[in-house]
Amino acid sequence: MRYLVFVPLSVFMLVVFGGIVCCQRPAVVNIGAIFTFNSVIGRAAKVAMEAAVSDVNADPMILNGTELKLFMRDVKCNVFMGSIEAFQLIEKEVVAIIGPQSSSIAHMISEVANGLKVPLVSFAATDPTLSALQFPYFIRSTQSDSQQMAAMADLIDFYGWKEVIAIYVDDDYGRNGISALSNMLEKNMAKVSYKLPLPVQFNQHDITVLLNNSKPLGPRVYVVHVSPDPGLRIFTTAQKLQMMTNNYVWLATDWLSATLESFSKMNQTSLRILQGVVGLRQHTPDSIPKKAFLSRWSGMQQKGLVSAGLNTYGLYAYDTVWAVARSIDKFINEHNITFSASHELPDSKATRVQLEQLKVFDGGTFLLRKLLQTNFTGLSGQVQFNQDRNIVSRGYDVINIDKMEIHRVGYWFDGSGFSVLPPETLKGKNVSHSQLDWKLQNITWPGGKTETPRGWVIADNARPLRIGVPRRASFVGFVTEEHDSHKVQGYCIDILLEALKLVPYDVPYKFELFGDGLSNPSYDGLVKMVANDVFDAAVGDIAIVTNRTKIVDFSQPYISTGLVIVAPINNHKASAWVFLKPFTVEMWCVTAASFVMIAVVIWILEHRVNDDFRGPPRRQIATMFLFSFSTLFKTNQEATVSSLGRFVMVVWLFLLMVITSSYTASLSSILTVQQLSTSVKGIESLITNDWPIGYQVGSFAYSYLSDSLRIQKSRLISLGSPEDYERALRQGPRNGGVAAIVDELPYVQLFLSNQTDFGIIGQPFTRSGWGFAFQRDSPLAVGMSTAILKLSENGMLQKLHEKWFCKEGCPEERRQHSEPHQLRLISFWGLYLLCGTITFTAFLVFLLRMVCQYVRYKQQQMHPHSPSSSSSFSTRYSKAVFNFFDFIDEKEEAIKKMFTQCDYPQVHGSSGR
Repeated sequence: MRYLVFVPLSVFMLVVFGGIVCCQRPAVVNIGAIFTFNSVIGRAAKVAMEAAVSDVNADPMILNGTELKLFMRDVKCNVFMGSIEAFQLIEKEVVAIIGPQSSSIAHMISEVANGLKVPLVSFAATDPTLSALQFPYFIRSTQSDSQQMAAMADLIDFYGWKEVIAIYVDDDYGRNGISALSNMLEKNMAKVSYKLPLPVQFNQHDITVLLNNSKPLGPRVYVVHVSPDPGLRIFTTAQKLQMMTNNYVWLATDWLSATLESFSKMNQTSLRILQGVVGLRQHTPDSIPKKAFLSRWSGMQQKGLVSAGLNTYGLYAYDTVWAVARSIDKFINEHNITFSASHELPDSKATRVQLEQLKVFDGGTFLLRKLLQTNFTGLSGQVQFNQDRNIVSRGYDVINIDKMEIHRVGYWFDGSGFSVLPPETLKGKNVSHSQLDWKLQNITWPGGKTETPRGWVIADNARPLRIGVPRRASFVGFVTEEHDSHKVQGYCIDILLEALKLVPYDVPYKFELFGDGLSNPSYDGLVKMVANDVFDAAVGDIAIVTNRTKIVDFSQPYISTGLVIVAPINNHKASAWVFLKPFTVEMWCVTAASFVMIAVVIWILEHRVNDDFRGPPRRQIATMFLFSFSTLFKTNQEATVSSLGRFVMVVWLFLLMVITSSYTASLSSILTVQQLSTSVKGIESLITNDWPIGYQVGSFAYSYLSDSLRIQKSRLISLGSPEDYERALRQGPRNGGVAAIVDELPYVQLFLSNQTDFGIIGQPFTRSGWGFAFQRDSPLAVGMSTAILKLSENGMLQKLHEKWFCKEGCPEERRQHSEPHQLRLISFWGLYLLCGTITFTAFLVFLLRMVCQYVRYKQQQMHPHSPSSSSSFSTRYSKAVFNFFDFIDEKEEAIKKMFTQCDYPQVHGSSGR
């Protein structure tokens, strides 16, 4: 019985005392901090961490009576010193190390932290590679440069720049940061053209040499990624070298904002040097605790306790202490803090190194887990870590220095891009991710201009862009050489030149012809020369097809196209009105008007001298039009008497001879031409039969028909010009020709614009377009695509198409509005103009004669030679002639007789005496 009572009691006592031992809280918990005291970041971080430790120890809600003790070590920006100080801190049995600020030191100490299982929490090491699985005990309480470089790449893309120069410090921080920038720019089809490293301990001479070496280069967009520099030596040197003008763009990572914020009193001279510089600053949302701490910091500055201003890294340092303290608080509620010797360390006697003092933190894994579960609101914002052990991104401010002031022009947040609203205000809202919705306030660039710089100049040693141009032998309106002058012109060339005007940087180029000009060159060969670096780009009527996109990049298509089938068709239908088809409507109207004009003019010229044109009005109208239309059949009974009338008739009969012979020939062609038809119904009928098929020399149609459609190559006939097209189609497959031609739609439209016996069978059976070819990953491909879209939107593409192919009406319009073998007015307008001019001239001569005669008649009425003659003249004509039109209506013979009597009245008088 005693035994039964004793056993449960013993178990109960063991549980109670064991729990007391496990939950026993230590009086002091040691943590360490490694950073450079005398640095821009270190001066702010030291004071911030001391303030944080004081606040933690003063807060009864944290650690519950356990004192947090901070050991700080100065590494003086030295990796070796950092390693030594890390070992010395671990000898203090610290449970966590805050820092370091240097990425290079962080790489070294992270290996130590891994071995001894001591969490390493850095508030300033931004090297993206520290997030690798290689360093599981490294936690970053600041934003990684992978986020910052994504923001920088978006900023570069926002303003349309495609090439930049990177200036960086040659250590892990600088190299890996710029590597991240290169990766981000590649996603935006841009690149870091030149990487210019500086020594870790660079001086003024190093900067001068580097900037002078960058001057001959083409890009003018500089990204500066160095450690915080209170002297701003890079910008000071750039100003001395006249590199802070409006031709340059200077972008800085957050080292610049940290430097400027650390100035206790703003240096106006420094800000004048930074005129137009654009930088990034880690975003920290405004809050009451943050404002209170800033006020507290100002108070310490006034008391002389702080020599530097508070920058963003100071806020991160403060929050890091609190994150560690909160995690320790949760840890000691569940575990004891113990250390033990590592069995992985070598024997100290064998190595003669005092390694026995280095102990492994037994609870390191559990504390690491507590740290990664951190979630609270600090001075810098929400403190929470993601799966990469980085603090959750809060975004960046975009700052611009103008007129010696720092202006915040917008914000960048991962996923939403640029905005003029803070990221915290966008939470819970439906935010667009489209770049079209990105916004920033106006930025003042170096030189004081608000217009976005082009960011590019022609480099002193730049090689012009080598643009391959096909030397076509047919369809030369698209692209060709201009009369053996080595100058190129054409529709495609004009599109290129207009697009280059819209690219936001200068592109020096030279055209290099490809082909002999006797036949169309191989376009596959042209594209391969671009891929093989013989040409930098190719411009022309280059179809965008799958096998070509595998080796080059294409621009946005500037014209839609596709393969179509051309074959003979039956255009002629039986009609009772076939006799009207030889002339167009315009031709019929002008011809009818000419008959009316000739009828009226001949009547006017013959009315006074020819009795056939006199009589009652109804008879005169009938005679007038019968005479005019009878000239067409040469059956007119009336003959012209006046010399002017005969002159007009000569020209009119010549015009009739030409018109009637042309009409007869056209009508005969319509009625007697062999009515062509085709059994080609589409691409399937071409595949299943063995008819020969034509294709254009150099076109991708050959490879498509033979490789994709498996048509025997022996059936494919190469044709070099529109004349060859017509000849082959008219001969047909049985007479050495072809049954159909397969070619791209733009060529076919031009060919059919002057052909009516052939047509397109069915719809295009492939869909593609023409574009410009560039080498792979060329940023110019994106720039040209954007420019082509702008040309399409502003109507310039259509204008260029009309310029080259619509001088006599666009091909589709000419074909739509013309019938087979029709004669158009444009072919005869010169002859009609000649006839009309001569006819009008004859009419004017006649009119002038009539005016002169009428004036003479009026004068004789007013001043007669004798009373007897005047009385006789007045008696005879005063009642008949009232006005000019009545005078013209009189016969020519009567007028002449009247004038003869008036001129010689004395002859009759002398015979009476």
